[in-house]
Amino acid sequence: MATLSLKNLNKIYPNGFHAVHNFNLDIEEGEFVVFVGPSGCGKSTTLRMIAGLEEISSGEFLINGERANEKGPREREVAMVFQSYALYPQMTVYDNIAFGLTLQGVDEDVIEERVQKTAKILGLTDYLDRLPRALSGGQRQRVAIGRALIRKVGIFLMDEPLSNLDAKQRVTMRSEIAQIHQETGSTTIYVTHDQTEAMTLADRIVVMKDGYIQQVGTPYELYFKPENVFVAGFIGEPPMNFARETVENGAIAFGDQRIDLTAFRPDIAAMEGKEIVFGFRPEAVVLQEKENAARMECQVELTEMLGDYTNVYITAGEQHAILKVDSHDTPETDGTITFWIPAESMYFFDGATEKVL
Repeated sequence: MATLSLKNLNKIYPNGFHAVHNFNLDIEEGEFVVFVGPSGCGKSTTLRMIAGLEEISSGEFLINGERANEKGPREREVAMVFQSYALYPQMTVYDNIAFGLTLQGVDEDVIEERVQKTAKILGLTDYLDRLPRALSGGQRQRVAIGRALIRKVGIFLMDEPLSNLDAKQRVTMRSEIAQIHQETGSTTIYVTHDQTEAMTLADRIVVMKDGYIQQVGTPYELYFKPENVFVAGFIGEPPMNFARETVENGAIAFGDQRIDLTAFRPDIAAMEGKEIVFGFRPEAVVLQEKENAARMECQVELTEMLGDYTNVYITAGEQHAILKVDSHDTPETDGTITFWIPAESMYFFDGATEKVL
């Protein structure tokens, strides 16, 4: 296990493109940290700088308090799992897992013991004599994880390892990765664009956009206490609903309706005349009258019944939003739906900075 410290890390390519800006993060021993964000936000570039596969343009990277900027990947003692599996097709599962130890000249008896132990953890014992082409995508990914795991290094890096799997395999592999982390206790950094993976796996999540850190926190903190509009909209499925409006007489418009905020925000007078972004999560609404909540009546445009819940697409004038309701409460399309937004589920962001108020 290892502690990591990234201090003002920057990555600037020769063409002048600034991919990562002043990245600061301390990672504790045994922590599972997930970098999440849209494509091109700099998360994989940051991971590759940690691995030693990308040169750090400026800033300092420390492993266990020791500067590692100039160290190569081997010296950093990191193990990395790639999106593409990167298995040797002519080698058996056993040889793929053992490859790193074989290169190091480890005794064959030790290799045998460690391969068998790793294969047992990953459920690969019955597949050790097979070639990668005879395995499913999920099994190949487990081999790739096993090859990294067997080295017993302090830092485990994973770059979108589940993106090539189907939905069912991703769910299975998420639970397996979580279990492996519990058993090994390795300090792990995991990169994904999938916020569901981030929320289910991470001790802490780093949300990135355009090379900048937007927020660092636990899944709970990012979901319930987003610091800006981007984080609020990125975390959660379906995403948070937003209305960008100007406060007039203590109220804001929501399409052709008005929401009186004087009962919900004691400081609303200070926002008079200012543009704010009002937000609420689709699953936060209730369909029965509730105290200290804003009542809304909107047109139902479309419904999506997804098993235990239904996504209800609504309109109020030109304002559009999504509600997430129990499937038994699915309304009729082209009808109306009345719902309440509890005060504790309302979010307010500054219209100019998009930071939480």
